[in-house]
Amino acid sequence: MTDRPPRFITPQGFARLRAEYDELFGVERPKIVETVSWAASLGDRSENADYLYGKKRLREIDRRLSYLAKVMKAAKVVDPSRQEQRDTVRFGAIVELADEDDERRVVTLVGEDEADASEGRISWAAPIARALIGARVGDERVVRLPAGEKSYEVIRINYPD
Repeated sequence: MTDRPPRFITPQGFARLRAEYDELFGVERPKIVETVSWAASLGDRSENADYLYGKKRLREIDRRLSYLAKVMKAAKVVDPSRQEQRDTVRFGAIVELADEDDERRVVTLVGEDEADASEGRISWAAPIARALIGARVGDERVVRLPAGEKSYEVIRINYPD
């Protein structure tokens, strides 16, 4: 048995995974199965693009469904709106940071499966998030990044209502 850290996820992140699973399983997969069945009924499958593409797409969908099912089964949903210690950075916190040049950015600490840096959602296991966990407003934290160390000051901490 591996000592894998918990697979934390917000309710919104879990809902997104569930919606993707339901869409693939209930809508897209049946359409592809129908296309493959129709294409198979035409005879020679070796040069039948609909059949070949459909089989390939079915494998992709089934792989993704398997992955999503595994993730959802292992997920531990944590609702950040129920966080009692709102003065420290924890999972689900929305944190405003300022670097040495007073450039500000807002990040939300989320689960690995819902992280999207372009949207400001960073995994709670990312170096910057690990450095921020436990910080309070006014605290300065140094983050070791591939490009070197960078210092951030916590300007504001919010949690969803």
